[in-house]
Formats: sequence, structure tokens, C-alpha cells
Amino acid sequence: MTHLWVRAEQRPNEERVGLTPEGAAALIRAGIRVTVERSSVRAIPMDGYVAAGCEIAEENLWPKAPADAIIFGLKELPEDGTPLTHRHIMFGHAYKGQPAGRVLLQRFKAGGGVLYDLEYLVGEDGRRVAAFGYWAGYAGAALSLKCWAAQARGGIAGPVRKVPSKDALLAQLGAELAGLGRPRAIIIGALGRVGTGAADLCDAMGVAVTKWDMAETASGGPFPEVLQHEIFLNCILARPGCPVFVPASAKTDARKLTVIGDIACDPTSDFSPIKVYDRATDWDAPALRVHDDPPLDVTAIDNLPSLMPVESSQDYAAQLLPSLLTLTALDKGAWGRAKVEFDKHVAGV
Repeated sequence: MTHLWVRAEQRPNEERVGLTPEGAAALIRAGIRVTVERSSVRAIPMDGYVAAGCEIAEENLWPKAPADAIIFGLKELPEDGTPLTHRHIMFGHAYKGQPAGRVLLQRFKAGGGVLYDLEYLVGEDGRRVAAFGYWAGYAGAALSLKCWAAQARGGIAGPVRKVPSKDALLAQLGAELAGLGRPRAIIIGALGRVGTGAADLCDAMGVAVTKWDMAETASGGPFPEVLQHEIFLNCILARPGCPVFVPASAKTDARKLTVIGDIACDPTSDFSPIKVYDRATDWDAPALRVHDDPPLDVTAIDNLPSLMPVESSQDYAAQLLPSLLTLTALDKGAWGRAKVEFDKHVAGV
């Protein structure tokens, strides 16, 4: 029997989960064994999983799970260097030259385990079968506006925390923008899920948006138009050949740009299109000031949907469930393609 083990997330400020109780019940009806770890932080209560008929395990017990269990989580595993012997479903961030990603692949190689990277779980058309993109865009745009508002008041954005709902986020943001004008924003990647979420947030807050996508960036740059907007929202997935949207010289170039929301958030990749910073920011310090006069802040948090953990979990889990129902055929379809991608990259470490 295929055995899916849903682990507790161990990363700070991570309350999302990729399987709801309703989804777990559907998997059990399909003959898949489901174990769910207890979690002190998960946004969706445990009671629903119990009622669905899941087996319950203690928090962070996954290293001792049966050898044939498929371990399912979202974000990073603890960086303790231990060999990884199980098959894991997660966002690995390991295939674009990231230093931490290479270490992760070495752990899989040492333990004989397999990574089914959710970023590379794609259909025949190459499109992800499930993505948090919309909510990443929505939250990333909100955070960028928070950074802009803090700048307008002579400061820098302070800590951010989760909100119970989209409406609560909009109310909070409205209060922070009270008495201020509105910046102009440019979104690159505006036609995708991330860009759509970012544009919807901007629209809700009365922010005028210039929407660019592949057609507008086909020239390869440079793109001086980016510097003529107060906020730039990067919503594209960095890949080889990606143009540079913000060169290192932008710090001192003449510009109206004061906030970069790198929603794609891949600063350690060689393909990053934003060259004015080199590390992600976090919930306690969401803005990184890369130039003082005039100010230029970058916000780049890599688990943005966690700002709205319930809505983003429910949305993502609904998208992913059809693929989870095919776990009995791991060598085929999207899972087979993800395995091919893993094999290709692990061979290089």
C-alpha cells in the first residue's frame, strides 16, 4: 500500500500544509495510507485529520517513518547534514546552483533517497500542476507596499506576522497607507499566477500598475523603464538566459525606484534578474536597504504565502490533490518527470 507521511513543518513562520483533511479523506478512500504528524504550528487543526481517518504520529518523527513511506512537506528540512533515505515531496530549491541546494542533493545521494521537487512537478505542457504563486504575488505586493509606506514615513519596514485572512491584510495595509499618496508599480511576469496575485493586490489598494511579460522583455534589456516606477515587483521564475531587470548600477543610477519586491526570491542563483542584493530577507527584517540616498529597499521573503496560511494551504492542496491521487504510479506522469529531473541533478554532485 502506498504510504504518504505528512510531516510537520520545522521552519520558523511556516504554518502551511499541502494536504487538507478533505484531501486526506479522498486519498484514504483511494487506498492510500495517510499518516499526519502532530504540529504545534500548522494552520489547519488536527481534529479534521483525525476525523478523516488518518494515522497520527508525533511531531518531527518522519526520520523514523517506515522506509517505504513517502515524506510530504513544503519547506526546507533541518540542515543537520544527515543522509536522506526516504522519498521526499517538498520544495527543494536545489536545481539552480544554490549552495544549500547542493548540500541537500548530497544528503539524498548519501542516503539513497529521492526528491520529488514540487517546483518541478509539471504536466505534459511543462506547467506546474500546483503552485502557491497567486498568494505569493498577493502577499509580496502587500509587503512591498508596507516597505514603501515605511519609507514614506522616514523609516524602514518592521517585522511582519501572519494574518487570519485576505480581508484582514487589506485592512492592515489600508491603515499603514492612510494619509499617503500611492506609488506606481511595474510588474514583470504579469500574466502568470504570481503576477496576477500581485496585480490584484495593487488594484485593491488603488496602486497604478504597468504590466509587463515576455513580450515586453524579449529585447533582453536594459530596461530603464523599471527605474521610473516607485515599486518593481519581480514575478518571474529565474532560468538560464533570464534578462537582468535591475543591474547593480541601479543603486546609484537616477531613479524613482525605491522598493523592489523580489517575489520570485532567488538571490543566490546565478540567473537572478536583480543584481543589487544577494540574500533573502525574513519576517523579522523584511526590508534590506541596499542604498541610503535615495533609499532603495529590497524585500525578498521566500515563504510569502505563509502570511495567509489558511487560504494559501486550501488553494494549493486543492490543486495538488489530483496528483497525490496518482502516487500509486510514481514512475509515470508528473511524478516520473520529477524523478527524471532529480536524477539529472543528483548525478552532478
